[in-house]
Amino acid sequence: MKATNKAGTRRDFLPSGNTKIKKLWGDRIFDIVNALLMILICLVIAYPLYYVLVASLTDPTVVNSGKVLLFPEKLFIGGYKKIFEYRPIWTGYANTLIYTVCGTAAAMAATIPCAFALSRKALFGRRILNFLFTFTMFFSGGIIPLYLIINMVGIYDTIWAMVLPTAVSVYNLIVCRSFFDSNIPDELYDASKIDGCNDFDFFFRIAVPLSSTIIAVMILFYATSIWNSFMNALMFMGTQDKMPLQVILRNLVLSNQTSALTSSGTEVAQRMKMAEQLKYSIIVVSALPLLVAYPFVQKYFAKGVLMGAIKG
Repeated sequence: MKATNKAGTRRDFLPSGNTKIKKLWGDRIFDIVNALLMILICLVIAYPLYYVLVASLTDPTVVNSGKVLLFPEKLFIGGYKKIFEYRPIWTGYANTLIYTVCGTAAAMAATIPCAFALSRKALFGRRILNFLFTFTMFFSGGIIPLYLIINMVGIYDTIWAMVLPTAVSVYNLIVCRSFFDSNIPDELYDASKIDGCNDFDFFFRIAVPLSSTIIAVMILFYATSIWNSFMNALMFMGTQDKMPLQVILRNLVLSNQTSALTSSGTEVAQRMKMAEQLKYSIIVVSALPLLVAYPFVQKYFAKGVLMGAIKG
């Protein structure tokens, strides 16, 4: 594109398609510093995870000496053998999988419709309901009243004791509500009304298909929370065969440490060595399914959280 200056001569003020815009030195320095800073932050976050993995494959004697940095110096997989030879592990995995799938489904069935309703300005009592939900984030009855309620409704030691108390997270509800507020405008609702849509048709045919990002994020949030659930199982489950993976792994560590205290001589050293190894191996075993699943929803994660956290 050409332009004429005061002297009447023509000059280019926009570069051609094959011309690259040269960055100023300040911009280049900023890019370099920014890249180095991001790499440093990634290393700070990723190295502890990598260290746990390496330590789970290394002889505990070497780990305790502080020599493990990047690679296993003396391969030792006794911790993994102990875990997978422990039969309740497989029961715990199955229980946790059932609780996670059912709990996430129940949470989505409760959170998404509730958040959508609270985002609609025409909802009667909307401000009061929002206040009541927010109030529970700061004040609650506590563990004992919750335990009494679980007993009174007759769901103690059942799958519902693991599913229902985690069905709605107020934080997740607020994020979803903000998403619907920002991305499902009232004009779209009015247009659907003109075309003959009722409220249920609008929610299922229009709002839900447009909300795949926030739904994926909520599934990740709820599934992670339920998979790592520990206290609810200890409080509300009384049968050992119904315990989730986290409780089974905790019992395995405690039983191995207790056996070490009641042993003597070389056996004590061996059991203490195994107890140290189990700590790292258990972290890997319990976190691996989530680490495998995360990449499949990662592309929705940042977008969904950002869209649900910003209003306007």
